[in-house]
Amino acid sequence: MQDNEMRHLWQVADEMADAARAAILPFFRGAALGTENKEAGGFDPVTLADRAAEQAMRDVLARRRPEDGILGEEFGHSAGSSGLTWVLDPIDGTRGFISGTPTWGVLIALSDADGPILGMIDQPYIGERFRGGGGVARMDGPQGARDLATRRIDQLSDALLFTTFPEVGTPDERAAFDRVAAEVKLTRYGMDCYAYALLAAGQVDLVIEAGLNAYDIQAPIAVIEAAGGKVTDWQGRPVHNGGQVLAAGSAALHAAAMARLSQA
Repeated sequence: MQDNEMRHLWQVADEMADAARAAILPFFRGAALGTENKEAGGFDPVTLADRAAEQAMRDVLARRRPEDGILGEEFGHSAGSSGLTWVLDPIDGTRGFISGTPTWGVLIALSDADGPILGMIDQPYIGERFRGGGGVARMDGPQGARDLATRRIDQLSDALLFTTFPEVGTPDERAAFDRVAAEVKLTRYGMDCYAYALLAAGQVDLVIEAGLNAYDIQAPIAVIEAAGGKVTDWQGRPVHNGGQVLAAGSAALHAAAMARLSQA
């Protein structure tokens, strides 16, 4: 892809993220969230902010990239003719959003048949934006802009691990996760997409999750891989369609964690 085309695509992604910020922030820590539960027998919340943000991003694409497909969490799949698809999660971490914690984020990815080309993790309340793909690995925030680079930790005993377990996953998946958690220096829980942003920024070393959808993981894949990390499923296969996810700051740490996850 030519440099001028990549610049255009980043401009569109930034415009979408700005539109999502404007749609979401009036609801954050407010009383009128309009929360509904999408999961019978469980709790999978969606709010007015989720829907408003995805619609705002779709409106940008209708103006700027009408030939592209869209896969969004709230409004599903819209076919395109370009071979490119924007993969959108308007609020990844809605449980955190309705709780008032600033660890949710807007996820934007652009993918072709082989997976994500570029990705963005945006945290509107903090004002941090993480970008990866097409030669870009960079973040902007209250402390300014800087390049993204994962931390080169090779041993599990030195690693910091994030996850949304025990909220997600089967008992067997939880047992596999616990084998890794038993060997790392520190485990923290419930950070949703912000955990992947911190991995790309070199603050933590591993993220292990299960039961994800394409819109949950495509943007983090692009950001982390651009920063030097590795993201696959628990067997080392491509994971851009979702499922069990293992993200690591280095190939050696990824291999060590994968060995524990696959241990009988």
